[in-house]
Amino acid sequence: MGSKPLIRPPKLMQGSRIALVAPAGPLLERDDLTRAETLCRALGYEPALGRNAGRHHGYFAGTDQERQDDLEAALQNPELDAIWCIRGGYGTTRIVDRVDYGALARHPKALIGFSDVTALLNAATSSAGVVTFHGPVARSSMPPFSRWHFERVLTCAEPAGRLGRLPAAPDVLVSQEHRIVTLQGGRAEGPLAGGNLSLLQCLIGTPHFPDLDGAILFLEDVGEELYRVDRMLAHLRAIGAFDRLAGVVVGRFTELNRRMVDGALGFDQVLATYLLPLRIPVAYGFPVGHIEAQWTLPLGVRARLDADAGELELLEAAVA
Repeated sequence: MGSKPLIRPPKLMQGSRIALVAPAGPLLERDDLTRAETLCRALGYEPALGRNAGRHHGYFAGTDQERQDDLEAALQNPELDAIWCIRGGYGTTRIVDRVDYGALARHPKALIGFSDVTALLNAATSSAGVVTFHGPVARSSMPPFSRWHFERVLTCAEPAGRLGRLPAAPDVLVSQEHRIVTLQGGRAEGPLAGGNLSLLQCLIGTPHFPDLDGAILFLEDVGEELYRVDRMLAHLRAIGAFDRLAGVVVGRFTELNRRMVDGALGFDQVLATYLLPLRIPVAYGFPVGHIEAQWTLPLGVRARLDADAGELELLEAAVA
């Protein structure tokens, strides 16, 4: 994924100042802002709420300009240590081409979120060369499983090591019920790339689509019809996105409708159609996506996938 090493943002520490922004959908619950600030403080950080975070413009958290202003103000402020998106929804694709990512390269800081924020994460990593983080949004609950991974990745300037079935903190990890299914066994190493499948498809043809050469691709989505997932995977295959992958980590495709009036296929059948011919390690069911207990994955950091064991290992530190 390019010859130039990515920049690791500074690690989060007790008292770090975190910008809370809403670059996509509006905060419809009255306590969304309060919950985001409360979570920040519970983790030991000092929240800095975006000026426009509480605005509402149709199905956006403010106009495009207001959302861009909040994001750029946070990117340009050297006194802020991270930017945490409060929610996803829809809207980042309307502003990603207008953002000054040079500010992130000048003042590296962790950029965190998932779902619609996938577009922003990939744009920031490709444009500024800075590691970004696919992880929980700030308004969500953070059960022990999520908190353990979040802090392990964002507060330690050492490789996070094995994820998945690692029993280092059994009281935390076994609380997350998940079953990893091996589609194609084996091990693979490469930089992590990916996010929400729908948003990745939206980035095709733009400068923000990730470099997948030698990458371990991770995918998730929510509320999609299975035939649409099929179509998106077909599109990615058609542009050659899968041709040089090292491995694939499939997370959760929650609220997935598998049946049409003409019949049904299984999710595993659709995955097999596109991924088995690649002859690379593939497994699905990982805690990535629209679920309460989820991993925090750093884009651009080298990882090792063991598809047989259902484990992912981060081989490099994600922060400095």
